[in-house]
Amino acid sequence: MNSLESMLERNKDFAAQQSAEGTLMPSLPRALPNVKAIIIGCADMRVDPAHVLGIKPGEAVVIRNIGGRITPGLLEQLSLLGRIGEVAREIPGGGGEFHIIVLQHTDCGITRLAGDSAMLAHYFQIQEGELKQKAVTDPREAIAGDVKSLRAIPALPGEWLISGLIYDVATGLVEIVAPPAAIRAASIPIDQGRSSGASRVA
Repeated sequence: MNSLESMLERNKDFAAQQSAEGTLMPSLPRALPNVKAIIIGCADMRVDPAHVLGIKPGEAVVIRNIGGRITPGLLEQLSLLGRIGEVAREIPGGGGEFHIIVLQHTDCGITRLAGDSAMLAHYFQIQEGELKQKAVTDPREAIAGDVKSLRAIPALPGEWLISGLIYDVATGLVEIVAPPAAIRAASIPIDQGRSSGASRVA
């Protein structure tokens, strides 16, 4: 049995188990309210969020690319996901707590491309002189930068929680680099802010 045949056999077991448990999700609109997070992760075969974070089917939307980075291509995918939700007329998470998680890791292959500035500049669609800000050799700094980039996207709901995690491939453990926090702080109505200020002065 070759590798593909082995995967297909495992799929049969998966389908039988999901069917028996009644957890198959043939309807996208019915599945969307159960989604709890969007996970942006690396394509590295060692860092599958389903295994690293124990994600169950239907619990999260997972987008993976080289490095788990925020790129123009990834932003386009987020935009498409938003539009899919609009067309399906359902809100991810059903309007409750919802997370965007940036998951990067140690010993990432993208760090080995630090010398290929032209390739990386094309990947991020920036000038080579701007690559330093992408911190490709430092995953913790890269996570902080990518979380900041996501916070600057006005189309993302301000109440969604965003966090940044790093997975250590040597220990199997995940560390919080950017703690979960609302994308944008709740705004205070002008009148309320004035009255609060007046009471403090008084």
